[in-house]
Amino acid sequence: MPQYVEVSVNVSQISKTYHYHLPEEFADRIQPGTLVVVPFGKQTVQGVVLSRVAVPEVAETRPVESILDEQPVLTALQMALAKWIAEAALAPLGACVGLMIPTGLSQRADILVQHSKELPEALAELSAIQKHIMALLEKRGELRGRQLDAAFRHVNWRSSLSALKRAGYVHTQCILPPPRVSPKYARTVQIAVQPDKINILGSKLSPRPAVHERRMKVLELLAKEPLPTEFSWVYAQTGSKYADLKVLAEAGLIVFNETEIWRDPLEEIEMPPADPPQLTNDQQSVWSVIQKALKRSGQAEFVKPFLLHGVTGSGKTEIYLRAVAETLKAGKQAIVLVPEISLTPQTVRRFMARFPNQVGIIHSRLSEGERYDTWRRARQGDLSVIIGARSALFVPLPDPGLIVLDECHHESYDQSDSLPYYHAVETAEAYGRLAGAVVLLGSATPRITQYYQAQHGAWQLIRLPERILAHRDTIKKHAKRLHLDLALKPSEGELVSLEMPKTSVIDMRQELKEGNRSVFSRELKGALEEVLTAQQQAILFLNRKGSATYVFCRDCGYVLKCPRDEKPLTYHSSRKALMCHTCGYKRQMPKKCPECGGKQIRQLGTGTERLEKQVHELFPNARTLRWDADTTGKKGAHDLILSHFSAHRADILIGTQMLAKGLDLPLVTLVGVVLAEVGLNLPDFRAAERSFQVLTQVAGRAGRSPLGGRVILQTYQPENYVIQVAAGHDFKAFYKQELSHRRNLGYPPFSRLVKLEYRHQDAARVEAAAKSMAQELRLWIDEAGLIQTDFIGPVPCFFTRLHGLYRWQIILRGPDPRQILHGRQLRDWIVEVDPPNIL
Repeated sequence: MPQYVEVSVNVSQISKTYHYHLPEEFADRIQPGTLVVVPFGKQTVQGVVLSRVAVPEVAETRPVESILDEQPVLTALQMALAKWIAEAALAPLGACVGLMIPTGLSQRADILVQHSKELPEALAELSAIQKHIMALLEKRGELRGRQLDAAFRHVNWRSSLSALKRAGYVHTQCILPPPRVSPKYARTVQIAVQPDKINILGSKLSPRPAVHERRMKVLELLAKEPLPTEFSWVYAQTGSKYADLKVLAEAGLIVFNETEIWRDPLEEIEMPPADPPQLTNDQQSVWSVIQKALKRSGQAEFVKPFLLHGVTGSGKTEIYLRAVAETLKAGKQAIVLVPEISLTPQTVRRFMARFPNQVGIIHSRLSEGERYDTWRRARQGDLSVIIGARSALFVPLPDPGLIVLDECHHESYDQSDSLPYYHAVETAEAYGRLAGAVVLLGSATPRITQYYQAQHGAWQLIRLPERILAHRDTIKKHAKRLHLDLALKPSEGELVSLEMPKTSVIDMRQELKEGNRSVFSRELKGALEEVLTAQQQAILFLNRKGSATYVFCRDCGYVLKCPRDEKPLTYHSSRKALMCHTCGYKRQMPKKCPECGGKQIRQLGTGTERLEKQVHELFPNARTLRWDADTTGKKGAHDLILSHFSAHRADILIGTQMLAKGLDLPLVTLVGVVLAEVGLNLPDFRAAERSFQVLTQVAGRAGRSPLGGRVILQTYQPENYVIQVAAGHDFKAFYKQELSHRRNLGYPPFSRLVKLEYRHQDAARVEAAAKSMAQELRLWIDEAGLIQTDFIGPVPCFFTRLHGLYRWQIILRGPDPRQILHGRQLRDWIVEVDPPNIL
């Protein structure tokens, strides 16, 4: 009797599942979640078995060809979650299933391109892209599609290749690359005799005394090692070589093996165990609510997600740690998401100290092997706590009982650069519902929509309104190290609370009127002098990159822009080049204006490089560090910069939005924000919210120790309400005013949005497609009778070109505009449900 399975194929834009039959040899080896290879059209592709089926949907089924992993790669919960994401995000199911499979194991079908025997006689007939393809094939031989993708970034080379194929210059074939990752094995050696017999059996190892002694050292070392030992360790400890080991093995004294080696990115981090500190009254109130929920989790009643609204430095992380401990005590596992890779080192250390040998880490900066091994260890139950970026949500834990999202407002929780376009917060909420797990969301500056849900009962709102200075013992250590005479007043228990740092708003227009043309206001300059004199630390925050905001011609006003994106190019002095921060386009600084030929090419604005240079001009002896995208490109760079600054190897840390996160730096007594209004004037309904969040978060880096702190916001728009409420650390005032704006404009939380975006190299084609779609949308809305649903557009996007492609968009708005699009094939359109921005 044949057996059949339902398979989700790993092919872009495929939402449907397909039925296959099982060859007899696979009948007992395949179960839901198994990763297999199946035929699909003319291709061979990967797929995941979702279920067994009694009767296939087609009479003629094709066979499953092979199994890639004997253990299921998806749990039942993950398969249910993938289906939820596909429905909620209007995304292809195959792409959603692909989220759950680690990079390197998941492979998509590709094409292999080869020269035909006859090369073109007249290269002049070919386009520039076609000539480039032929040159690459001539130089490198056969190429895969992904290699051509790398060679022609953001360029549509496939149509050019099709023309070459039709002309007979190349031929192609479909292939399925094998997985790039697999378990890692190392050659190991182990003692094969009883330790007390080593001296007798090893008495004739070599007639040469030096060689004999070396080989005896090997035996003595292995006699002390109960487990197989890597060759390299034996060589390092004894000075031996492979020839020595070979002689010992032939004599039957040792045996060779191959032992699997786990690629663990946390292997070299050693943290002494840490005990939980005493809680404040506020923390205790919050913890008692969460603890009760954790004890109820997994029961029939769904526990609503918690929004922990706590000011910066209020002790949210300690609540997370206790929630994880309670979860582990119940025999379940926990996922802890952090928004930025820059936050991961600090967070991981705190959790490793509390949960030794139970923590794994997942983020994009790990090697494929490290991610694969962490994924496998979690799958087999060897790791109980997974920490990482949004992708850590999809690690196959056996029984997740807690999902934590720290800084839940952050945009890195929104995947908006590739399919599927999903939101980690909403996905975690769905996962918690499916698993019966508690979902705990923390932020000092939650999104308007998140706080609205908590206020109106969809989530549970809990608060930590006061900042905690530190445990009393910690304060005493700081005071002793800094030679401070601190008289600590009695307070609740053993903890000391702290006011938010004092904030000044500096009107840079007035500074200009009074003759100060420096990037530093007089108050900020004086505050930096005080910090350096007192041997403390400062943070200078700039929401820009590079050395200059843009480069322009003073004669005609021409601004040098990226030819692909039409965004102003930024000058980087370290590279002596102009760069586009969107697509990576790079060129040299021109000597003459491309527009008028004038020689008055100048840089306008300030970037992190230039700001660092100006700091050195003012304070030659100041030790500076820069923390931005340019300085953190290499693996481990975030941890290195943070460790240097924490150890006071630098006085001033200069950086971009990475600085606005939950860093705990006790010597920082000053935060200076150079351009506080950056981003406020973008045509996006969340522009004010993002500006308030980043200003509040970066201000929270100051004054987290006995030294106190202050914040200086420099701005050309001091009257803007966002600047004013951020200076007062007043979330409630911001929420009230911003909610009123949203209500008047009909934006979330009073509606939901779906963004439809069309991209193409041909501007006219993009405009025509957008206008045609608008006509169809009007018909669909009328047919459905959705009187509360409308749309904005079609219009060019704010960033009209991206990666060389023109962009137009339509914004659907209503109670649930997704229902208009369900079941419709929107080929070539990018569809984002609840988009994080409409730029």
